[in-house]
Amino acid sequence: MKCENCTKKECSKKQKNDDTQSTSVDPLSSNDGFEEKCDTSKHKVLVVSICPQSLPYFAAKFNLSVNDAAKRLCGFLKSLGVHYVFDTTIAADFSILESQREFVQRYQRRNQEEHALPMFASACPGWIRYAERVLTNLVTSHICTAKSPQQIMGSLVKGYFARQQNLSPDKIFHVIVAPCYDKKLEALREEFYTALYNSQEVDCVLTSGEIVQIMEQKNVSMKDVTEVAVDSLFDEIKEGDVVRHDGKRSDGYLEHIFKHAAKELFGVDVKEITYKALKNKDFQEVTLEKDGETVLRFAAAYGFRNIQNMVLKLKKGKFLYHFVEVLACPGGCLNGKGQAQTEDGKPDKALLNQMEEVYAAIPVRLPETNMHVQKMYQDWLEGMDSKKVQETLHTKYSAANQTASNLDIKW
Repeated sequence: MKCENCTKKECSKKQKNDDTQSTSVDPLSSNDGFEEKCDTSKHKVLVVSICPQSLPYFAAKFNLSVNDAAKRLCGFLKSLGVHYVFDTTIAADFSILESQREFVQRYQRRNQEEHALPMFASACPGWIRYAERVLTNLVTSHICTAKSPQQIMGSLVKGYFARQQNLSPDKIFHVIVAPCYDKKLEALREEFYTALYNSQEVDCVLTSGEIVQIMEQKNVSMKDVTEVAVDSLFDEIKEGDVVRHDGKRSDGYLEHIFKHAAKELFGVDVKEITYKALKNKDFQEVTLEKDGETVLRFAAAYGFRNIQNMVLKLKKGKFLYHFVEVLACPGGCLNGKGQAQTEDGKPDKALLNQMEEVYAAIPVRLPETNMHVQKMYQDWLEGMDSKKVQETLHTKYSAANQTASNLDIKW
């Protein structure tokens, strides 16, 4: 499926990639009469990782609890031949923790380095693409280097999980289920190809809506699917109930980084965050006051109208924020164009409201409390300050060489 915002060249590249993928792994096609001729040396382990912002869509659409939706989605995917189904929340744990640490380091260097602050979040591929192709050097040096949860999940599956299963990473075909079409382009980025793996960290991205299309093609309803517990990256353990991070409609980078920075830099233990809406509900700010002085000023800017206003302030030298959580979709990740859309392509507001209620009701788990993450830092990543952490969990963003097209500017 073509992303409405990509160029013809990239669409061609993506189509070629999709065609290649369909020859390697096609769980939807019939295998009748094929078993005897199949070259088993080309078989791959099929892994699907599900973004937490996709689950409320399935829960709201099929009138299920989020835990039931996760289990039924897992059951459906395994009925197609998928071997393992994972939740990407653990990848978001890593991404948030690395973003927290990077912000504190940038804040401490702010008087020595011109581009230390502000820091912009790096989890949204639509924002990253716009920044690299249109805004270029004005903002790219300010983007956090922590990989998005999608790409960290790619490293976890083809690095950690492959090693645990004694598999060569190129024997794994890794699919992400996400709310956003732009995740498809993110998966194709050249820097996310690992020579050691001989493959991309993520081989394919399907939107939540595309999963529903597959169900409809196969005349399957979620309510008729057998529940199967979501797999865990760790031995034979199965995932428990669905959890999320702070944040109303996304992975909550602003809230986690704000609380962490307040504690680490100023010794302030922030329990609740109070948002102040500015021009609209998708442009809000959060501040920390100490001794009558504003010491931290964060903002959330969702949708390109707010992003452009933010960038205008940056160009004029009137930018007051230390950190901005930037998301391309108005309303955040739950409102991704790969889900919660009507048949004519407009946002399904009623469904989106249900999704927000479902998401808000999911219990919050702090990344710092995930013992699996802490153990992986030591056992797999060789410590929190290791070279392997930088290679596995971080990347770099830079201005694109080509001239921005009209599509990018409108985008």
